[in-house]
Amino acid sequence: MNDAFLKIFFKINQSINMANSIGTVKVISALLVGALAGAAIGILFAPAKGSKTRSRLMNGAKDLAEDLTRKIKGEAQALRNKAGELEEMASEKISELTDNVKQKTDGLRQHN
Repeated sequence: MNDAFLKIFFKINQSINMANSIGTVKVISALLVGALAGAAIGILFAPAKGSKTRSRLMNGAKDLAEDLTRKIKGEAQALRNKAGELEEMASEKISELTDNVKQKTDGLRQHN
């Protein structure tokens, strides 16, 4: 019964982690699409000279890359934190199960 509990527990946690990862991918994809659309519109309607426009686009691309890097690092840290929490929870459950098994074995030994 305890094995079944642990399997269900880990499956639920895997599903939660997968959902979080998919959400992160969607956010990053939306950011990239928005940045590309903004860059295209900026080029089409740019009143400045080509060199200034290219410079602005390069600066915008650098800013976007920095923002994405920050967000990805933040998501990676959040995933590491969640993994640590899950590891701690699993460790606590294993300790509880071990204690239960010890108590039951001690009870059986006393009755025999």
